[in-house]
Amino acid sequence: MKKLLTGLLILSLGAMSAQAEIKKGQKAYLKQCKKCHGNGTKGASMKTQDEWNEAFANEGTVFKSWHKGTKAQKYVSGKKFKKYVPHLKDFLSEYGSDSGNVPSCG
Repeated sequence: MKKLLTGLLILSLGAMSAQAEIKKGQKAYLKQCKKCHGNGTKGASMKTQDEWNEAFANEGTVFKSWHKGTKAQKYVSGKKFKKYVPHLKDFLSEYGSDSGNVPSCG
């Protein structure tokens, strides 16, 4: 019984941590991406979950290429973007067009 409860505790902590990463990505999206791509629902639904995962592979190489020559190029080439790549990936993938999920605010 003790092992079962310990296992459940570890799983619940992992789920809370994953949710925190999604929230960080949502905050970054709202701050950096919303002005061009609209709210989080609209922005995330631009691609499927697999497409978002591919876009953010190798520190967001494909994602960066989409923004070449745009106002966002400076951001996606900077340190802040590098810091938030995993969080943005988690957020956009969680709410991709084929996920069936909808972000709560923005």
